[in-house]
Parts: sequence; C-alpha cells; structure tokens
Amino acid sequence: MNSPLEIGQLCIQYGINKVKRPKLKTFILSIFGGFFLGSGALLSSICSYYFVGGQAQYYSGLVFPIGIIFVYCAGAELFTVNCLLIIPLLSRHITSVEMLLSWAIVFIGNFIGSILISLLVVYGHIPNMFEINLAQIIIKNGIEKCSLNFGEALIKGILCNFYNCLGIWVSLGGKEMRSIILGLWISLFLFPACGLEHCIANMYYITAGLFSCYEYGLDNTTLNWGRLFYKNLIPVTIGNIVGGAGLVGFPYFYIYLTNDNEYENSKDVDKNNNNINDSSLGEIHNDLSTLKTNNI
Repeated sequence: MNSPLEIGQLCIQYGINKVKRPKLKTFILSIFGGFFLGSGALLSSICSYYFVGGQAQYYSGLVFPIGIIFVYCAGAELFTVNCLLIIPLLSRHITSVEMLLSWAIVFIGNFIGSILISLLVVYGHIPNMFEINLAQIIIKNGIEKCSLNFGEALIKGILCNFYNCLGIWVSLGGKEMRSIILGLWISLFLFPACGLEHCIANMYYITAGLFSCYEYGLDNTTLNWGRLFYKNLIPVTIGNIVGGAGLVGFPYFYIYLTNDNEYENSKDVDKNNNNINDSSLGEIHNDLSTLKTNNI
C-alpha cells in the first residue's frame, strides 16, 4: 500500500503529465470521459427502475461507479477528478493558467461526451426496454435536478466531489487492480446513494431528460437548456471545485507535502517524467517505483 506522502507525489506527477499532454488528445479523452460517466449513469437509472425510495438510491449507487472505473482504468479525462490539479499547482509544478485551461478543455469535452451518450440512449430507444415509464423516470430525474435552489445544489456539489476525489486519493494507495477498484467503489458508492450532485453526471441526466421530452412528446415546461445551466451546472460545478480542490486537494497538500524535506523532495518529481507520455491514472501507479529510485 502506498503511503499518503507517496499518494501526494503521484498526484503531482499526474498533474504534470496531464497539463503537458497535447490539447487535442486531452479534448478527445474528455469526450470519452463524459461518455463513460453517462454510461454509468444510464446503468444506475435502469438498475433502480423497479425500486423506490432508499432501495432505488442503493442500487443506483451500487452500479454508478462503473462509469468512473472506465475513466480510471481505460484512460480518460474527467473534470471533477481534475480538481486534484490543485496539488501540483500548490507545489509549483504547474501554473494557474495551465490548470484553468485544462479544466476548461475537459469540462467542454465532458459536456460533448455526455450529450453524445444521451442522444444515443434516447434516439436508440433504450427507454422502450421498459415501455414509456423509464423515459418518464429519466425526465423526472432531470426535473428534480433542475428544481434545486442555488444553495442546495452548491452544498450537494461540495459533498459529491469530496467523496469523489477522496475515492481517487484512496485508490492511489492501492498497488493491485482489485484494491484500486475497491478503493474507488467504496467512496463513489456514497454520492449517488446519498443523492448528491456531480456536474458531469448531471450533464447526462438532464440532457437525457430533455431529449426524452422531445422524442416521446412529454411535458418539458420545467426542463429546458437554460435551467440546465443556471439551476444546476453552475452551482454544482462551483460546489464540485470546492469539494475536490478545497476539501481534499488543499488539506492533503498542506498535511503531507509541506513538511520540511518531504516537500523539498517532492519537487524532484517533475525531473523524472521525461519518459512518461500518458497521464491516465492507471499508469501512474507504475511510476511509483521510478519515484522511489530517485529517493522520493
């Protein structure tokens, strides 16, 4: 198992690799990220179809992490995970411009990927697997997410990405695939089961609701593109940044990477990344031995 200090060093290496990758490749991987996460959200809707209340939330949370596991293991970009770029920023390995540019590219790419999976789901008539009721549930989910007030959406966004980034942090402690996935699953089960708000998942949930309204001729007076942004994506995205960067990235940087020699040693991480071309989270685990051989 990797120590918290080693996890922090891996986060630094992860951030350096991410911002140095060609922007077009980052954009394409971001589209994959939105598509993968939307796939997990679709599965969570189907698996919770026959249940109500707490049971529906439980089964939704149980399968939702599959989308983020795809992101993690296959190699893709996800905006909410990129909130951990605050760690290499604070350690002065990347600049604020590099971080913000990465955030913008990945957010837009995730949005395109989410819309793509929504279009394929709705116009491929997957809701017809369960007759019209599944379409009604998809629309209902979208309406509920666009009915939150700013404060509710903000707080649920903070809690959501706290658990999400905590899951990434915990998974980086593992050295085998099964321990990595288990570390992810435990934390990522929490936020959908508790009804918290993830901006990229909501890109799928709400656009799938919108397209379902168009395709099945159902009421959409309370679900539109304007409400998608100002009632949900704006406050939830702000909350996700606070939860991921403010409640996970910053405290762990301060605790583990600003202690005398530990912090000075972590500065050597970027000196050994010349042979690393892919910043997928799964491959960063393989670089830990390289870091150790350089006394990090």
